[in-house]
Amino acid sequence: MPRVEPIRVHRVSGEVVGPEDSDLLAVEEPLQIRIEGRSVAVTMRTPGDDLDLAAGFLYTEGVIDGGDDLVAIAHVGHPRDPQRNTVDVRLAGGVPQHRRVMADRALFSSSSCGICGKESIDRIRQSVARVQQDFVVPPAVLHRLPVQLAAAQAVFDQTGGLHAAALFSADGTLEVLREDIGRHNAVDKVIGWRLRQDRVPIDDRVLLVSGRAGFEIVQKAAVAGIPVLAAVGAPSSLAASLAAEVGMTLIGFLRDGRYNRYG
Repeated sequence: MPRVEPIRVHRVSGEVVGPEDSDLLAVEEPLQIRIEGRSVAVTMRTPGDDLDLAAGFLYTEGVIDGGDDLVAIAHVGHPRDPQRNTVDVRLAGGVPQHRRVMADRALFSSSSCGICGKESIDRIRQSVARVQQDFVVPPAVLHRLPVQLAAAQAVFDQTGGLHAAALFSADGTLEVLREDIGRHNAVDKVIGWRLRQDRVPIDDRVLLVSGRAGFEIVQKAAVAGIPVLAAVGAPSSLAASLAAEVGMTLIGFLRDGRYNRYG
């Protein structure tokens, strides 16, 4: 399924309406995530890297704790679903029953906003361990990352309408970048990419996001064991509080040769 779609548009400058033209917009479609045929989440996303998104979502929401918990993951076809908007996951027999029950009962509400409500926040805070604190990224490297992120955002260049998340090594080498209309989806895609290679926790990378760093972004990074989270935009107070609790280095306003380090 394409990630961009041409849409008819009239461009207006002042009071002058231009002739009909075409503009490329980022595609937004629902993705239903199923576990062995049972729907557990629906999230609005930009198509592409759907298997990474589903794997990352289940990992950062606590349903699975590693690649070994996934026996199979694939799109499922249906005549009424020509856009391949459904992914089905089969879990290993060793996945505890309480995590399967949690998926059935708790994930549907959190799929559109990352984490919603006090119950979910308390659950996440109780389940996230402290991250590795000996991973350090020099300031000179951090300053270079936004330029590298922007240069690799191919779909954003066409539409101006997508968030991005990327993993970098301590020397600033880009490992993986994903784009999505939802900022937390972009994060799940990069985390899911690593998980499907059985390379979690991610304790040797910095995660950079193109927008703000809200609580849901910090908690997903913390579940994955990411020690440094950097954002081009602002963090929230709850995000900064959680980062401090788990020992994560949180960077905000990383742009134009400056940044704030929280905690």
